[in-house]
Parts: sequence; structure tokens; C-alpha cells
Amino acid sequence: MNAKVKVESALALLESDVHVVAGCPFTLPGPKPSPCVRIEWTAGATMCKVDNISVLVQTSVGRCISAEGSTQGMAIVSPMQTRAQAT
Repeated sequence: MNAKVKVESALALLESDVHVVAGCPFTLPGPKPSPCVRIEWTAGATMCKVDNISVLVQTSVGRCISAEGSTQGMAIVSPMQTRAQAT
């Protein structure tokens, strides 16, 4: 959990952050629904790290994972913040 680096007044998200997903309607073909329940991140910034963990950037890859642990799709990163500040 990042408590040091802010991006436009908000704490920067890190590659190690796992985000819970609620209300995902995605299902695989077949009889069993398999909605996403969390997002796991990779491909963070190479030059901006917090405690040696990469900060998420627009090109980071988020895998949407089902309760069974299978990849259901990819998360989309929306560009919102443009400046970082270390505290």
C-alpha cells in the first residue's frame, strides 16, 4: 500500500495493489456464470517506484480474475493524472 507518492493530490496506485470488482456482468460461454471479482496488475512504470514497487501507468496491464482464478479479460486504465509528487 502506497502512503508516500501522490499524483495530483491522490495516492498513486501500485503494481502490487489488488482491486476488488463488484457487479461484473461478464460470463464465459457456457452454463456457469464467471464474473470478475478482482484485478491484478503488471507492467507498471519502470522509473517511478514506491518501496521498489512500480507505480501504475496508462500502459499497465490489469487482468480481471474470476473467483476460480481464471482470467476473464483485461482492465482498461483511463488517463487521469499527469504529475507525481513524493512526500
